[in-house]
Amino acid sequence: MTPPAAIMQEVAGRLRAAKRVAVLTGAGISAESGVPTFRDALTGLWARFRPEELATPEAFARDPALVWRWYRMRRDMVRAAEPNAGHRALVELPRHVPRFTLITQNVDALHRRAGSTDVVELHGDITRARCAGACPRDTSLLHESEWTERDDGPPLCSRCSAASLRPDVVWFGEMLPPAALERATAEAGACDLFLSVGTSNVVEPAASLPWLAARAGAAVVVVNPDMAGQRSGANIHHLAGPAGTILPQLVRAAFPESPASA
Repeated sequence: MTPPAAIMQEVAGRLRAAKRVAVLTGAGISAESGVPTFRDALTGLWARFRPEELATPEAFARDPALVWRWYRMRRDMVRAAEPNAGHRALVELPRHVPRFTLITQNVDALHRRAGSTDVVELHGDITRARCAGACPRDTSLLHESEWTERDDGPPLCSRCSAASLRPDVVWFGEMLPPAALERATAEAGACDLFLSVGTSNVVEPAASLPWLAARAGAAVVVVNPDMAGQRSGANIHHLAGPAGTILPQLVRAAFPESPASA
């Protein structure tokens, strides 16, 4: 799927001239790496559950071992995936844009594995865990290599040795990390180009970010195979297609001198 050349060139020109760029990515970019979207049908032992029944504080309080096993299965799937050309194209942009902000709704850490070093994670990171008890969040974050799996439930927090660890993700009924949401909102309102990549823009509050940027005067570029439900407007551009195809094309068109475009 290739967008019309005229639209691609117009968007590339805007990207080349931009001083501040903000990007929001959703499940679509990671689906291209083989990561199932959150609401994809569960299989095997998990087929009798709905994701919404497992991703809540109440579910964890009721059966922490069950919830931990489900997230361990999801971590295994994420670990088997590799960043795709769309992730890698976004790594290139900070080298050309004076101020670049990458915001993601994904929890799979594929942006960081691709090489992005500053990622605003609205929904957390499935490869991390944190204390489910009273430990401060900023001192209890652990990566997979820092905990020991148990057969009978989640690992214990190594800081307090009293509470269990829980996945460092935002569950239904929980607020997004205030600092991450505040930064995402500020950058959306201050950028002159906003890229919405691989998201249907229906899950709030992230869904409002592109249109906040548009109201503030930024050009908004939607990159997604399906444009159903996406807004239209004089300063809203649609590049229909998968991120792994469209984003490398856009980087090459905007910055043909870049080594990554060769």
